[in-house]
Amino acid sequence: MLDVTRIKAISIDLDDTLWPIWPTIERAEKVLHNWMVEYAPMAAALFSSPLALREIRDYMAANRPDLKNDLSAVRRESIRLALYRAGENPLLAEQAFEVFFAERQRVTLFEDAKPSLQFLAARFPLVSVSNGNTDIDRVGLGPYFRACVSAREFGVGKPDPRIFHAAAGAVEVTPEDMLHVGDDATLDALGALNAGMQAAWMNRSDSLWPHELQPHVTLTTLTELCALFK
Repeated sequence: MLDVTRIKAISIDLDDTLWPIWPTIERAEKVLHNWMVEYAPMAAALFSSPLALREIRDYMAANRPDLKNDLSAVRRESIRLALYRAGENPLLAEQAFEVFFAERQRVTLFEDAKPSLQFLAARFPLVSVSNGNTDIDRVGLGPYFRACVSAREFGVGKPDPRIFHAAAGAVEVTPEDMLHVGDDATLDALGALNAGMQAAWMNRSDSLWPHELQPHVTLTTLTELCALFK
């Protein structure tokens, strides 16, 4: 059971916790493809082939393990590789990535997200903890968060306990005094439990909990979390 009396700060995952991620990614990839059709048509054709795209992803995973925690770098270098293989200018990768990245920041929040962040931020220091590449200021949520910890900048991602401990340290509380909220049962909830935090599993899709160790609370909306503090 969740012990609300212990909570001095809250860390919150972003993708699929505050907004649905795949519609955002699919839209950003479409915008990127349209840009490449105009400015790098041969690479656009390469990117439209599932087999070629899979091969590029496999190549990046095998040859650039140093980038595994930096999704922006993986995306940028994948574009650069596609441009090179298509015989087009690899220097276009920077501009192409910015086209993708700008669209990736145009998220559509879940209905409960913003009111809940307003409520929670008035009561606790909030920290975003993400393996993704969201710019919290560009999506318009910067004012609600005291700190942001990302796998890209920190160098390790969830479920590594160190990124959770970094989140606690960012707002000067111990892990035992922090609640982590996130949608991924393994990366978020189990990761937080193993880091010594209380864990709230955001289960918007009515999934089954896959682990023996249980989260302190299961939620379907952030509104339910806010109600626990009233």
